[in-house]
Amino acid sequence: MYQEFNNKTAVVSGAAQGIGKAVVQRLRQFGARVAELDIRFDDTPDAERFAVDVADAGAVTQAIGTIEARLGPIDYLVSSAGILRMGPLLDAPAEDWLATLAVNATGTFNLAREVGRRMRQRRQGAMVAVGSNAANVPRIAMGSYAASKAAMTQMMKCLGLELAEFNVRCNVVAPGSTDTEMQRQLWRDGSGAEQVIKGSLENHRLGIPLRRIAQPAQIADLVVFLLSDSAAHITLENIIVDGGATLGC
Repeated sequence: MYQEFNNKTAVVSGAAQGIGKAVVQRLRQFGARVAELDIRFDDTPDAERFAVDVADAGAVTQAIGTIEARLGPIDYLVSSAGILRMGPLLDAPAEDWLATLAVNATGTFNLAREVGRRMRQRRQGAMVAVGSNAANVPRIAMGSYAASKAAMTQMMKCLGLELAEFNVRCNVVAPGSTDTEMQRQLWRDGSGAEQVIKGSLENHRLGIPLRRIAQPAQIADLVVFLLSDSAAHITLENIIVDGGATLGC
């Protein structure tokens, strides 16, 4: 299964935890060489781990150049780095808005532009960005996050349209509530998962019809599928994976 990944090179941002880490594990399972990017990594020299702030275009350019020199041409890109700053839009510090857009939207743009230029020249490649179902529905106290994911989603679709003639595919996977550190920071007590599944009328938020929260590996499975040859005719898609929480919006 997925033999096409054997000895191919992939770049995954947000690789230190959650969905990004699960994607790294899956790709390596299928034989890919994976360069991991994350601001949480230290500066200790490592052939496959890079301490990179994706919001820093210069740092991204340098990292991608180094990766291609060490591991070879990049065949796959997964942009999974993201931050969440909670708070009502009218009361949140401007810094939260700017930081969220910088990482979630501009960070994906920086990576996709740098890698996309190389893929365009070689006329092959596939990219997947990890979005959110919050890009499709309004969320109380998540305006910056939702806006950043919506911007990123549309950017990836436009990029996919521009790169289609060069045999480069661009897709988005949009999870709902997933058992990650980001999700757990929203839980006030041990009943956090139960409350998410139940939903909140007060916050105009539906529950999860499948009655469970996603696991990072389940999201990673879809990401890997979209990168694979099995998805060779799929591009410009935003696939929501939320157990029905947004009723297919």
